[in-house]
Amino acid sequence: MKKKLIWTVVVLLLIIGIAGKYIIDRSMIFTGYAAKNLASGLFIAERTQESLEAEDLKFSLVSLASNKVDYDNRVVFSNFLGFGKQTAIYRQGLGVCLVSENDNIEELKKEKLELSSIPDSLALKAWPRGDRLSNKIQDYFDTLKLRQAIDNAFLKGNTRSIIVAYDTIAMTERYAEGFSKDSKILGWSMTKSIVSAMIGLLNKEGKIDINKAAPIEEWKNDDRKNITTRSLLNMTSGLKWNEDYGDISEVTRMLYEESNVSKLAINQPKAYPPDSIWYYSSGSTNILSEIVKRKFNHIEDYWNFPYENLFHKISMYNTMMETDASGNFVGSSYTYATTRDWTRFGLLYLKNGIWYGDTILSPEWVKFTYSEAPNSNGEYGAQFWLNKSGQKLPDAPPDVYYADGYQGQRVYIIPSKNLVITRMGLTIKKDFDYNKMLAEIIAAMK
Repeated sequence: MKKKLIWTVVVLLLIIGIAGKYIIDRSMIFTGYAAKNLASGLFIAERTQESLEAEDLKFSLVSLASNKVDYDNRVVFSNFLGFGKQTAIYRQGLGVCLVSENDNIEELKKEKLELSSIPDSLALKAWPRGDRLSNKIQDYFDTLKLRQAIDNAFLKGNTRSIIVAYDTIAMTERYAEGFSKDSKILGWSMTKSIVSAMIGLLNKEGKIDINKAAPIEEWKNDDRKNITTRSLLNMTSGLKWNEDYGDISEVTRMLYEESNVSKLAINQPKAYPPDSIWYYSSGSTNILSEIVKRKFNHIEDYWNFPYENLFHKISMYNTMMETDASGNFVGSSYTYATTRDWTRFGLLYLKNGIWYGDTILSPEWVKFTYSEAPNSNGEYGAQFWLNKSGQKLPDAPPDVYYADGYQGQRVYIIPSKNLVITRMGLTIKKDFDYNKMLAEIIAAMK
């Protein structure tokens, strides 16, 4: 009996030791997630530490992180029992970045981007060029059915906001308690669609040919030299990549251990011939962000590029793209914007890239955006998701294409219905029925 007890204790200690090592080995992932998202939530979204830790950070191993906030210097420190120490700092106009022991924190704190202030006229101009709403939504929807559809979407999945916009003519919106039209919400991978637009801006200016080899000097003398910018946009580069967020992988190393997200992605070896296979890769998007960056001689011009040429031209004044410690926009993951601004971005695509007579993106680029990527089974375009296969959204029109972000961030563009539907949330994948939401909203149209 005594021997059996000893063996039981030994086995339990072994299990605890293995589990402890597993957690410690991966602590940089969840402490990095905690530090970065707590700092951004505090200093960009202007939420409280209590709400962020009780909601956004309360899942999986992330909830094990211990967080300390230096409000005066806008710095967050996270660790797990002294392991996986991570530091996140906020910089004006550039957002939050994780810093490593090799980064000069004091120098990073000095970096800033002076963004244009929100014009006073925004409150006076009609939506979407401004924030003044009309009651025209009733001209296009049965408002009782529409209200019921939106009510249903708030019943499950921790929905935080929904906007239904008919053309640029009318829209209606609803927010969960604690959120409003002024709340900046992290779009996660919807940022990828913004990076696609940035490449589209360069394409319009004749500064890039997406069908030529990607302008990455590091690839010119090896077997990656034939990877095109188009292949990166389509997620068919063939570069080695693992998008597993729950373990040590290329994507978690990139986001939580590297000061330069683009460098790690660029250094990946070739695994398949370009365009021979499709798989999702956040690394591809950060390479695209680096391609944009290398078009500018000064880092400040790169930082200003999306604001001057995209966001502020379509009244997205409540939007911030975040950079890493080396100054790259983290195009795979980090843009905060109000739900209205996310909807404005969708409306630009609904209007084929033309904003009240100003061609921001060429119609040809928009068409390319929702053209099927090779071997994607009709589910992916150029940093946007498609509904051509109808597998994910069987009751929605096949022409739906959309920006898609972690935890339920969506901007659906539906040309055949002249609609943009934006939904933001904090959702476990199976807790919300996106197909039902779209079907019910569309069914409410007159």
